[in-house]
Parts: sequence; C-alpha cells; structure tokens
Amino acid sequence: MSLLEALLLGVIQGLTEFLPVSSSGHLELGKFLLGDNSIPRESMMFTVVLHFATAFSTLIVFRKEVTSILLGLFEFKNNEPFRFSLKILLSMVPAGFIGFFYSEELERLFDKQILLVGLMLLVTGLLLFVADRSRDTDKEVSFVYALVLGLAQAVAILPGISRSGATISTAVLLGIDRTKAASFSFLMVIPLIFGKISKDLLDGSLAVQEGQLLVLIGGFTAAFLTGIVACKWMISLVQKAQLKYFAYYCFIIGTLAIFADLTP
Repeated sequence: MSLLEALLLGVIQGLTEFLPVSSSGHLELGKFLLGDNSIPRESMMFTVVLHFATAFSTLIVFRKEVTSILLGLFEFKNNEPFRFSLKILLSMVPAGFIGFFYSEELERLFDKQILLVGLMLLVTGLLLFVADRSRDTDKEVSFVYALVLGLAQAVAILPGISRSGATISTAVLLGIDRTKAASFSFLMVIPLIFGKISKDLLDGSLAVQEGQLLVLIGGFTAAFLTGIVACKWMISLVQKAQLKYFAYYCFIIGTLAIFADLTP
C-alpha cells in the first residue's frame, strides 16, 4: 500500500466512522478498488489503526463529556456522571466479548469480503430508513437501553453494518433523544478501540512491518483530521432527522458492491 492510498483510506475512515454508512465496509471497498493485497492480519491492523485515529477525534470533540465520565467513574458517587460512566462500560460488554474470544474469525471478515459488505450495507440502509421515520425521541439512556445499544454495536462489527448507524438507529427507535443518542453512540466506542489497541500491543499483533510505519502514520493523520469534521457534522444531521439520505446512499453502494462481487 502506498502513502497516497493510505491517505485516501484515512479520509474514507474519518468521514464514514461518524456518518452512518459503515467505515469498515467502505475501507474494505476502498482496499478492493485500490487492489490492496495485504494479508488479512495486516489489513486488519491498518483498519484498527484508522479506528484508533477516529477514536482520538471523538476525544477531541467530546473532551468535556469524556472528562466528566472519567471524573464520575473515579469519584465513585451515586450521581449522574457516575451512572453515565457505568452505562458506557455496560454498552461495551457485548462487542468486547466478541472481539476478545473471536478475534481470528473477525480477521477473516476483513479479507475483501465484498459480497458480505454489500449485503450488510443494505441492512444498514434499512435500519436508517426506518429510524428516520421515528419522531418521538425524548427518553434518557437507561441501563437496559445501554445494553441494547451495546448489542447493536456488537452486530456492527460486521463490515458493512454501520456502527454509528446501528447504534443511533436503535437508540432513536427506542425513543431516546436524538442528540443524546448520537453522543452516546460516539462515546461508547472509545473504550473498545483503546482496549483493542492495548490487547494487540500486549500480544504482539500490532508489530509494524518494514516500510509500513509511514503508511500507518499517513492514514492515522488523515483519519484523525477528517474525523473531527465528520463527527461535528453528524451530530447536526441527527438533530435534523436526515438519516434517510444516508439510507439511500447505503442502498446504492450496497447494490453496486454486490454487483461488483458477482460480476467476473
């Protein structure tokens, strides 16, 4: 993979991590179109690094909320910041369980599985289309809802299922306030990304290959800067209930991906 290709994939990750169109799915499509021949493990590592970059973007945009969560967690008082921190931790359990025990199986999903990506993009589009029609959204994120959103996040490990799309759509369908749904969706992924990076560093999975460092740095930087812009944009879009346009986009790209995979 060249530096230019890494920068392009970084921009794709930065935009699609927060927009509900599946960043992992678009990365796989991007690698497919660019003719990337990385083995599954190396391809997965590049994907993890780009997700790490957008996790930092989230920290920048939601720095006040993250500070409140950390303070609430370590104060250990039965107040709103502490309960919110527990909800974030609860939401990461399903995806954390799958990522920890089924990491090798997940790596195989990031090996140009274009047909799977196309089908899952159609599922994402359907979720967004249904959620866009929901208008009664004024509830808080309860502990039960946090677990349900965690299950939605676990399903979104599949490339093509948008993590933000799945969690925000689920939250809106549960009647949760749209702004709070978007904030919770973006915050709940941070522990998972940092946990994944820590695990891979400890077991040696993120050993950088010769000549790969510049590519990783370039992709990280592009994803980080683009992610800051996209995160703020997405919050505004959710408030205005314009998810259906992303649903149409997912339908089109998903159909094209299926056609590309089935056509010699």
